[in-house]
Amino acid sequence: MGLISQVPLLYLGDNNGEQATHTFAGGTVCVYSCQSPDKTSGNEDSAGLIPCGQHAGVLAIADGMGGVAGGDKASQTAITELSKTVTTQCAPHTPLRDGILDGIEKANQKILDFGTGSATTLIAVEVNDGVVRSVHVGDSVALVTGQRGKIKYQTISHSPVGYALESGLIPEEEAMTHDERHIISNVVGSTEMRLEIGPQLELARHDTLLLGSDGLFDNLTIEEIIEIIRCGSLIDAAQTLSTLCQKRMTQTQEDSLCKPDDLTFILYRPE
Repeated sequence: MGLISQVPLLYLGDNNGEQATHTFAGGTVCVYSCQSPDKTSGNEDSAGLIPCGQHAGVLAIADGMGGVAGGDKASQTAITELSKTVTTQCAPHTPLRDGILDGIEKANQKILDFGTGSATTLIAVEVNDGVVRSVHVGDSVALVTGQRGKIKYQTISHSPVGYALESGLIPEEEAMTHDERHIISNVVGSTEMRLEIGPQLELARHDTLLLGSDGLFDNLTIEEIIEIIRCGSLIDAAQTLSTLCQKRMTQTQEDSLCKPDDLTFILYRPE
């Protein structure tokens, strides 16, 4: 286990599928990221662990838009700008929300200035003395589950299918295979970007916080994910998630979940 409480750790693209736990923000964290098995053009996901002292920090994942030039550059810019702003505004016992919001706004303008139409989703979660709060744009997801598998919090994807799922109009199984699942209504890199700020939530001792790009949630159901991460070591959970996702992404059964995509997730538990 490595101590990284004073140094930002950014995964701007691939971390080669490596899994290791680190001490971070008063807890333990594990990051995994790899490119889609069906492409060689590189990973358009980026991730970051941005510390603010021993008991606070920001976890973040950005998923660059596929099919648009510069998706990888957009996601890297989002994480880099977020890291710069949070680090600059970091101070003891100070809420990190202002740094997160400023960082996302700066990233949005910088990506717009590229003039290429590139964009990215972004999910950022502040951890501060065991209390978490999310800020997100797009369809990357954060959820908190208890040791017994109860969902204590989950973000809503900014997409027509995500809203339909949340309102109960379609079941999860249909949403995961819906033809319009990847139509996103909110991105970083848009003049109409909006930020959704979640409620503050105090983590219990054995709660698990997960952040993930859609490469995770397109290939595993919420029920499967929670069963894997709710207990046991974070390393074991990360290994199981990554192995099962890779298996799903490369299978050929028409009646099974199979959506090759870049895969990035972060697991966090308080000490």
